[in-house]
Amino acid sequence: MIGAVARRLGGSVLVLWGAVTAAFLALHLTSGDPVDLLTGLRGSSDGLRAEIVREYGLDRPPALQYLTYLFRILQGDLGESYVLHLPVRTAIGQQLGSTLQLLAATVVVTVVIAVPAALLGAGRRPWVRTPVSLLEGLGVAVPAFWLGTLLLGVFSFRLRWFPALGAPGLDGLVLPALALAAAPAAVIARVLRRGLEQTLDEPFVTTARTRGVGEAAVRLRHGLRHGLLPVATLVGWLTGSLIGGAVVVESVFSRQGLGTLAVTAVRSKDLPLVIGIVLVAGLVYTVVNTAVDLSYRLIDPRLRTREA
Repeated sequence: MIGAVARRLGGSVLVLWGAVTAAFLALHLTSGDPVDLLTGLRGSSDGLRAEIVREYGLDRPPALQYLTYLFRILQGDLGESYVLHLPVRTAIGQQLGSTLQLLAATVVVTVVIAVPAALLGAGRRPWVRTPVSLLEGLGVAVPAFWLGTLLLGVFSFRLRWFPALGAPGLDGLVLPALALAAAPAAVIARVLRRGLEQTLDEPFVTTARTRGVGEAAVRLRHGLRHGLLPVATLVGWLTGSLIGGAVVVESVFSRQGLGTLAVTAVRSKDLPLVIGIVLVAGLVYTVVNTAVDLSYRLIDPRLRTREA
């Protein structure tokens, strides 16, 4: 177990380094000069431009800027936002809670939709399985921004069941979480259903049935646990899609969060803030994937036996 954690942590460091490097290169290769932006915000003059260049180290070669920034990150210093004039940690901390709430609500909605759908459709007759499969395909095909707009139009503007835009509280999380959870719920439901169907054909399930175990108990106690292994593999991949989808959903519903902050930072070429957000997103991604790797040993005891 310790060796597995150590290997995963080593890989996580490489992932974070790659994410920071990619963000740095992307911003430096795009058109536009952050000095022009900052002088436009503060008023333009030759003296002010020179002061901004010195203040942010923009007169150094890009390679030196990159190495300097990596060294500061290792010291825990993410720098200061060009536009907000706040430490990057402060700017991210002000928005992180809202995004984490949205992601947590999305995970809950995904589980509530995917698990019952998989249990309902696995091994059933075509008249039951076919509608479930169609809904799964629809969930994957519909873009999050389109579904979010539809949910807003129906449940906020027409029926007025939920607040429209940017509302705090649990009622303001329902529609954004539904829009963001549609695709992952459909994918997880399909994978879990196929895993359940394979498990329900195993000899130990037949033995359980001959002992008088009811169908519901067979599916919940035996089928669901064995069908979770491929789902656990998907969770890490879906984490990245949820973080990316949060950008779109927060924009559609006018919610504050890292997604909205990231869009603003990219548009203004706010390099420290962009890299800080990328670093936080990469950290969340690696933590979730490490937890997924460790969960394999909890789901399937045979893995612990092999390692022993």
